[in-house]
Amino acid sequence: MRSSLTRALVSTAAVIGIAAGSLAGASAGFAAAQPTARPAVSSAHVSPLAVDNLGLNTARAKNWQSCLNAWGYNAGTVDGQLGPSSWKAAQTMFNDDGYDAGTVDGTVGPNTIKALQRFLNGVGYNLTVDGIAGSATEGAFWDYNATGC
Repeated sequence: MRSSLTRALVSTAAVIGIAAGSLAGASAGFAAAQPTARPAVSSAHVSPLAVDNLGLNTARAKNWQSCLNAWGYNAGTVDGQLGPSSWKAAQTMFNDDGYDAGTVDGTVGPNTIKALQRFLNGVGYNLTVDGIAGSATEGAFWDYNATGC
């Protein structure tokens, strides 16, 4: 009886050991691989907004582009889409006229907005020069571009 009890205990221990080993192996061997964490956007690949009409519709944006071209600043094709070429032309014009747009890069940032606000103030609007393209700035830019230059 002792040998059959010993065999039963040994067999039970072996079965439990095999089962535990199989489970341990399953969790390590058959588990799904963890995805590699990657940032959503790399700062090295962030590009400026392709088109920023600052509230202008296509017709008024075309007026702005036409004026820039007429004043000798190459805004590119008059297509009603104020992209980097249009904003580079505007930034160059702002800098030439002393409105200090900063770097000519085609990006509509706070310096470009401040220069636009100074420009609009120079033609009769009364804007706070804060570099924020809020409703007052967009409204003045909208009014200014109602007709060509």
